[in-house]
Amino acid sequence: MKTFLHSLLLSVFLIPSVMWSQTTVTGTVADQANVPLPGVNILIKGTTTGATTDFDGNFSITASNGDVIVFSYVGFKPQEITYTGQQSLNVTLTEDAAQLDEIVLIGYGSVKKEDLTGSVDVVSSKDFNKGAILSTDQLLTGKAAGVRITTDGGSPDSAPNIRIRGGASLNANNNPLIVIDGVPIGNDNPAGVSNPLSLVNPNDIESFSILKDASAAAIYGTRASNGVIIITTKRGTSGATKFNFSTNLSVSKAGDGLDVMTSSEYVKFIQEYHPDFVGSLGVDPTEVSSNALVAQTLNGRDIYDSDWRDAVYRTAFTSNTNFSASANLFDKIPFRGSIGYSNAEGVIKTDDYERVSAALKLNPKFFDDNLKLDVNAKLTYADKNAIDGNGALAGALVFDPTKPIYDTSADNRFGGYYMNTNADGNRLILDGQFNPLALLQQRERPQEALRFLGNIEFDYTMPFLPELKAVVNLGLDASKSTIEERYFDNAVASYRFDSANTDINNNFVFNPGVNYSERQDITNTTLDAYGQYTKSFEEGILNKFDIQAGYSYQNFKNDGNQDRFDYDTETGLRFEVVNPENINNRYYNVLNLQSYFGRTNIDIDNKYLLTLSIRADGSSLFTEENRWGYFPAAALAWKVKEESFLKNVEFIDELKIRLGYGQTGQQDITGVVGFYPSIPLFQAGDSNSQYLPNSSLYSALPFNPNLTWEKTTTYNLGLDFNVFSNLLSGSFDIYKRETTDLLAQVPVPPGQAFSDRFIDNVGATESEGFELNLNLNPIQTENFSFNINGNVAYNTVEITDLGGRNNIGIGGSLRGTGALLLYHALGEQPESAFVFKQVYDTDGNPIPNAFVDLNGDNQITNDDRYFEQIVPNWTYGFGLNFNYKNWDLSSSFRGQLGGNVYNFNLLNYGFIESALPANNTSISNVLNFYDGAANPVFDNVRGNVQFSDYYLKDATFLRCDNIAIGYNFKNIIKDASLRLSGAVSNPFLITDYEGQDPENFGGIDGNFYPRPTVYTFGINLDF
Repeated sequence: MKTFLHSLLLSVFLIPSVMWSQTTVTGTVADQANVPLPGVNILIKGTTTGATTDFDGNFSITASNGDVIVFSYVGFKPQEITYTGQQSLNVTLTEDAAQLDEIVLIGYGSVKKEDLTGSVDVVSSKDFNKGAILSTDQLLTGKAAGVRITTDGGSPDSAPNIRIRGGASLNANNNPLIVIDGVPIGNDNPAGVSNPLSLVNPNDIESFSILKDASAAAIYGTRASNGVIIITTKRGTSGATKFNFSTNLSVSKAGDGLDVMTSSEYVKFIQEYHPDFVGSLGVDPTEVSSNALVAQTLNGRDIYDSDWRDAVYRTAFTSNTNFSASANLFDKIPFRGSIGYSNAEGVIKTDDYERVSAALKLNPKFFDDNLKLDVNAKLTYADKNAIDGNGALAGALVFDPTKPIYDTSADNRFGGYYMNTNADGNRLILDGQFNPLALLQQRERPQEALRFLGNIEFDYTMPFLPELKAVVNLGLDASKSTIEERYFDNAVASYRFDSANTDINNNFVFNPGVNYSERQDITNTTLDAYGQYTKSFEEGILNKFDIQAGYSYQNFKNDGNQDRFDYDTETGLRFEVVNPENINNRYYNVLNLQSYFGRTNIDIDNKYLLTLSIRADGSSLFTEENRWGYFPAAALAWKVKEESFLKNVEFIDELKIRLGYGQTGQQDITGVVGFYPSIPLFQAGDSNSQYLPNSSLYSALPFNPNLTWEKTTTYNLGLDFNVFSNLLSGSFDIYKRETTDLLAQVPVPPGQAFSDRFIDNVGATESEGFELNLNLNPIQTENFSFNINGNVAYNTVEITDLGGRNNIGIGGSLRGTGALLLYHALGEQPESAFVFKQVYDTDGNPIPNAFVDLNGDNQITNDDRYFEQIVPNWTYGFGLNFNYKNWDLSSSFRGQLGGNVYNFNLLNYGFIESALPANNTSISNVLNFYDGAANPVFDNVRGNVQFSDYYLKDATFLRCDNIAIGYNFKNIIKDASLRLSGAVSNPFLITDYEGQDPENFGGIDGNFYPRPTVYTFGINLDF
């Protein structure tokens, strides 16, 4: 009892002293622009005493002398202040770019990277490819596991083919959904635009978020079966005004290309391998002993040494200039504006591309910061000349090198260009081979596009209930584009002959002028509206949860018309075909998508994260009975690092396991069967289909009222890790994907439809694979750092059902009607090559038309053909980055293991008779296998030779995308800095493939626009 009294007395004396030593501290927290920051976390270090700022940035906390007060806020550097008796504290936080990188955009929101439950890759500006970057997709190529980006060639506007985990469909759209600043981009490109991502200035891009599994992408529903790429542009600043000016100049050169014969090699080849051709011209081949004598046999003309490839190629120059300003207008509105200009030349002559772009981004706050606005506007004008690339490339490969490029004779009627002509009765005709340089320089096809892409997002927090907010996003993607094709005087492609004219010397009627024109307007509108309730708990096992519910509306409208021209035999001029009753020259397509969605995220004990979502999608492509599809998803993440048995393990910084499941739907088959595949429609016939004057015959279009959603189910297991203080970090995912009710184009029995092929829901596919992303930082010092990043992915797809069919031919036409190479086949990968197994002699040379009898029936038929995959299973990419003081050096590589490419040029030009057309009017160059004792592969391509697997070649390759070096001059004037850089893009390719390029999305290597090597010098000024 005595002890208790003493303790009580001591407490009475101590309480006032404790009360006097603690003080209530008040103050405000703002950013560098003095904008108050709400929700800043404030904590007395080493205790559980904390507080947060209100909507005006005000706070109040109790502290004692010597306490360290920690202020932390997402996107800003934490700040520690030692309390020494101050009555108030006004704290300024500075932005932290590293923390901003940890915020990941997902569908309709964002999360911290550590709280992700789905398979999401983030590629930010520090990871981008460098060098000659003209389109946005080039920033991302090779940077994310399982994301394969293959352009269709080296033209400045080359279209990218983007596949995430191989794609999920057969005939439906396999492209991922691309969302730019909240606006989903339509799948219809503006007319004349090959690459829609070239209409967004790469200099404005901040980061990519790639949603790969269904649990991450399902919230986007209808268009997310093939993954989602969310592109975020750069924002304004809340600090001091900043300016950036950058410019670079690039020089591009095509590689060596295929080896074809020179003039002298070609003459010797004709003499040795085609003596009958020489003899048919009345000359004894045994008397042909020199080039001059051989020239006499070739219609008595002189021999030239023409390099046709050199004639159509050029050293190309590209300039790219950008200016941007970031500011905080009126100390309240973070702002960024930019303008850019690009002028690019392709390595093929007259392939020119020009782009002017402007962008604006505003992020103001109103009503005590309860209302946040995100305003984005991008305007781009692009102008290009679309060349006849296939014609010029094919001509440069095969045109006779002994013939001249130009013909300056007085009777030349082709504008000074040489052309092969032959007499046909009383007519002088072209023999089918056009001068490839004339195809480029006597024709132009200007294509112009003006595009606006913008949105405004309202984010309103309820003042009476700060846990509840409402978000409305309004977006517009609108473009106007025009195409016009014009031929110049004496243009070969527009020549006509007058069959009634008996004068062989005046039998050409040239027809210059407009040959084709088109105008198109695309208007895509977006409305997203959702509410979100978020609640955090300081005590208990439930840390946080949020719940979302919303509605999405997207409408895609494509309105255009074309001018068709014909030839007037009386005037010799072109005229526009006018037929008011025929509406086929105009098109008007509308696709409408509407959706309802809901999602909840639950954080339990900061260890277990649960995400659940559901989306109902409706598409106008289907009838009312089949219009709606319902797609659920769920994901669970376990932060293993937060468990007691790992929490104090110092070498593990992060360890998280993810498990996901989800379904998505696919409906986009517009590229195959148009916008109205489920309803009966009629099409007007042409002017020749008239029973009565001013009346047209209408024909019924095929349709299938039973079409419904293609459904894809994905299972994903992932691991995220970071060890040894960020020495090694990365992620590993394995997945399985099943697609049912495939929207596939299949044969229709005769008499059952208006077409022999149409879309139906048939079959199923299964795919599986894994992805590994790694980031290694072996050296991180004040003056020197070295980083290695890499990724590898494996993906395989198998067709498990084709609706009772064994295979469906899909394309890859070779030589002859119906000669298809590519098929969808049961038990095989999609788009596999259907080929014979070649037989070889004892020396390893292929025996013409000798194939393995695979079924053992002693005859060679289609039953002996087998399927060989085209698409590779393995893809990879890696980069090396060095920084030493003010120097930086980076490099990026990517490649694939396996897969095949069909060498179409070897088929067409790699045998003896390819030099001789059937009519012997002109001869063609061939691949150079001549070595004085030539041993050509085949002497002809009759029979089934073109289906030989001899022409399928291994497509394994390693490509160096770019090597870049730079030097930073810091603080040259006050806070200004200058960076000078040099880069080389596509400097080398390692492969065993002997054709033009093994990187070929379609699988057939024919008239391919070469990917050039590009040298770039750049200047970047920040001030």
